[in-house]
Amino acid sequence: MLFDTHAHMDDQAFDADREQLLAALPQQGIGLVLNPGCSLASSRNVDRLTKQYDYLYGAVGSHPDVADEVNETVLEEYRILCKQNPKIKAIGEIGLDYHYEDIPREIQQKAFRMQMALAQELDLPVIVHEREAHEDGMKIVEEFPGVTGVFHCYSGSAEMAKWLVARGWYIGFTGVLTFKNARKALEVASSIPLDRIVLETDCPYMSPEPFRGKRNDPGKLYRMAEKLAELRDVSLEEIHTITMENGKKLYRI
Repeated sequence: MLFDTHAHMDDQAFDADREQLLAALPQQGIGLVLNPGCSLASSRNVDRLTKQYDYLYGAVGSHPDVADEVNETVLEEYRILCKQNPKIKAIGEIGLDYHYEDIPREIQQKAFRMQMALAQELDLPVIVHEREAHEDGMKIVEEFPGVTGVFHCYSGSAEMAKWLVARGWYIGFTGVLTFKNARKALEVASSIPLDRIVLETDCPYMSPEPFRGKRNDPGKLYRMAEKLAELRDVSLEEIHTITMENGKKLYRI
């Protein structure tokens, strides 16, 4: 069985068939799913979903694209959700995204720090989204040495990944592993310890080959597992076992 450690099943892309997809996952070899929140509204939906499926866990947090919503009132609701629902296992997805910069960098950084502080207070791991913001991302991570978690859909260098792993972090890989031009992701996945790798779909985005361009879902996670097994020259069964255990350790399940 596989653990999809990052799936946005609350996304509107699944409104028409969410129940059917989720109900079918055990038969598709998916044993566990972690659904992160991307906003206050999304986090509320995640909270509800975790109560409907035994194998679905969640996280609450505000993505950098909505960093301007983060304030003490929002943080207090996240705090309450974490304390009331034992299936909320992390703060996320949080971080920095400088690709479009619709939200000013200083606002993103403030929101990232506030949510890292919440994770520190609650002793929870974090799910970090970091895109084209490596220097600032690492600076903020260093400010919270007691907080670890996962850099999801990892896009940094092998050196940065090794720095994170040495400090207790996990690295998440999506369908990018299967892309023909994925030199950097393949280099990282080849060079860090297997016990620090988790697999994720990031659905409905990031579909692996040969499904690229179509809606992604947890049932396609097997493609990432196959690629990782090939890359590391180990059996597919070993990849299933190791990445499942890694995900469970990351989220303390």
